[in-house]
Amino acid sequence: MQTTILDTINSPKDIKGLDMEGLRQLCAEVRDYMVACCAVNPGHLGSSLGAVELIVGMHYVYDTPKDKLVFDVGHQAYAHKILTGRREAFKGNRTRKGISGFPKMDESPYDAFGAGHSSTAISAALGLAEAARLQGRQEKVVALVGDGAMTGGLSFEGLNNAGGSKANILIILNDNDQSIDRNLGALHNYLLKLTTGSTYNRLKTSLWNRLGQTKLRDTIQKMTKDTKSNLVRKSGGALFEALGFRYFGPIDGNDIEQVVFALQRLKNLHGPRVLHVHTKKGKGFKAAEEDPTTWHAPGKFDPETGERLSTGKGDRFQDVFGQTLLDLARADSRVVGITPAMASGCGMSLLAREMPDRFYDVGIEEEHAATFSAGLAAGGMRPFCNIYSSFSQRAYDQIVHDVALQHLPVVFCFDRGGLVGEDGATHHGCFDLAAYRSIPGITIAIPKDEKELRDMMHQALAAENGPWIIRYPRGNGEGTPWRDQPFSPIPAGKAELLADGEQIAVLAAGPFAYRAVEAANILKQETGVSPIIYNMRYLKPLDEEALRTAASCRAVVTIEDGSLKGGLYGAVAEYMAGLDRPVPVHGIGIPDRFIAQDTQAAQRAECGLDTAGILEVLRKLNKKD
Repeated sequence: MQTTILDTINSPKDIKGLDMEGLRQLCAEVRDYMVACCAVNPGHLGSSLGAVELIVGMHYVYDTPKDKLVFDVGHQAYAHKILTGRREAFKGNRTRKGISGFPKMDESPYDAFGAGHSSTAISAALGLAEAARLQGRQEKVVALVGDGAMTGGLSFEGLNNAGGSKANILIILNDNDQSIDRNLGALHNYLLKLTTGSTYNRLKTSLWNRLGQTKLRDTIQKMTKDTKSNLVRKSGGALFEALGFRYFGPIDGNDIEQVVFALQRLKNLHGPRVLHVHTKKGKGFKAAEEDPTTWHAPGKFDPETGERLSTGKGDRFQDVFGQTLLDLARADSRVVGITPAMASGCGMSLLAREMPDRFYDVGIEEEHAATFSAGLAAGGMRPFCNIYSSFSQRAYDQIVHDVALQHLPVVFCFDRGGLVGEDGATHHGCFDLAAYRSIPGITIAIPKDEKELRDMMHQALAAENGPWIIRYPRGNGEGTPWRDQPFSPIPAGKAELLADGEQIAVLAAGPFAYRAVEAANILKQETGVSPIIYNMRYLKPLDEEALRTAASCRAVVTIEDGSLKGGLYGAVAEYMAGLDRPVPVHGIGIPDRFIAQDTQAAQRAECGLDTAGILEVLRKLNKKD
C-alpha cells in the first residue's frame, strides 16, 4: 500500500503545516491504512473509521500532548494511535507485546487517560482540567465521547459535576448515526458561526462586565437564555444547557473543514462546552457503512471486497445462550432478556427478532440493567440479564443490594468470563468468581461445555431460590451436542465425577475440566497414577461431598480461569484449612497481576491453564512423597 502524506506524519506537529486539501487527503490515507491493517490483524474498525476527521482535527487545532485528549470508548482511537508516532506499531495492534487496542497511559504521552470501557471520559477530563488549574498549567482538555457512551450513568454524573463547575473543558459528542436530533441547516450554521465567534463572545463578556450584577443584567440574561434554549432545544442541546454547558452544533463530523472551523473557534472559549457532531460509523468503507454492528469488530476480511473470512469453527457459547434463551421464552411467558448494548455479542438478537416485546437493550447501563432486572423479577417475571463479565463490575452494588439482598430470581449470564484474548486487561473477566462468591444466597454456575450451559439455564429458571450467575468464556465450546437436546437436571452444588483415582484430587471449573482429563490421561500413561477429577460445576454452593473425597488425597489441585485470590482456589483452601488434617492445595488460575493482550491460547498457557501447564503441576505433585 502506498501513501504520500501519511508517510511524513510522525507526530501531530507534522499535521499542522497542511492546508485543507492536505488534511482531506490525510484523512483518506489514514482510513485506507486502518482498513489494510485491520484486514489481516483484526480490531475494532467501524467506530475508528467514523472518527478520523475528528481526531485529525483535534490534533491539528490543539497542542498535544500538552493539551489533553481523552477518549470515551477506546474503539474510536485508531487514527489517534496512527498519528502519534505509532503508525508502524499499529500493524501489531492488539498482539503480544504490540500496542494496545485502546488508549493506554504507559504506552504514550499522547494517551492522556486509559479507556477500555465506556462513559469515563467526562469525569476523567474534568479531573485533568482541575488538576491543570490547581497547578497553574495552561492546558486545554477535550473529551471525545461516542459510540453510545453517553447512555452510561457515569457520563451523566460527570456532566452534572462539570456543568456546575467553571472547568475549562470541551466535550465532543460523537453521534455516529444514532442521532440525538436533526441538523437545523442554514439557521444552525448561522448560530454556530455567531456563538463561537470571537467578536460575539468579546462583546458578550464586555456587556456583562459593564452591566455588573444588576437586575437589568439578570433580565437580559434570562431573555437571552430562554431564547437560546428554545433554539438549541430543537437541535438537541437543551439537556446540556440545563446542566450548565454551552451547546454548539450539530456539525458534520466527517467534514474536516467543518471540524477544524468549529474547534478553532471553540478552543479559546472558557467554561464547560459541548460540541455535537454527526459521524457515520464505518465511514469510507462500504461494507462497514452498510452494516456497522457487524463491522464494529469484524475479524479478518478482504480489504478490497469486504468479504469476511470465516474461522470455520463450531458453536460459540454466546450462540448456545441465545438459542436456549429463545427456547425458554417460547415455553415460559415469564422469561425476558435484558442486555446493556450487547445484543448481538451475547446472542440475544435471536430473542429480539422473534419476541421484541420481551427483549430489552438498555444501552451501556449495567447498573440500570441489574436493577431493572430486579424490578422485573419483583413483578413476577423471570429475567435473564446478560452482561460481559468485565462490564458486570460496574453493577456490583446493584447485584448485591437490589437483587441478592431481596432474594430475587434474576439469572445473570456473564459472557466473556476469564481470559478474552486480544482486548487485553481491560476486558478480561478475571475477577467475577472472587467478587461474587462472598454474596449471601447467590448461586454461581460454571458450565464446562455447551450442553451444561443449556442445562444450567434450564436449572436456573426452574430454581426457587435466586439470584443465579452463570459464567462462561468467550469463544467456542467443546463441540458437545446441545441443539434440541432434552434438559438434564444439574442440582445446585452437585459436582460431576469425571475420573476416579487416587493420591491427587483435581477440582476444575468450566472447560478446564476437559484439559484436566487430558493431562491426567498423559500422567497415567507415564506413571500409572490416575488422579481423581471433578468438574465442580458450581462455585457456590460447593459440593462438600467432592471436597471430602478430595481431602482424603495427599494433594488437591484447583483449576479456574479466574483470579486465584478468592475464587475456587480460595474457597477450597478455606475448606481444607478448617480440617483437622489440612491438605495442601495448589491453585492453577489467573495470578495476581493484569494479563497482557495476546491470543486466548497464549494467555491460558501463560497462566498454566492449558493441558501442558496442568500436566506439569500433576507431575511435580506426583513426585512428592
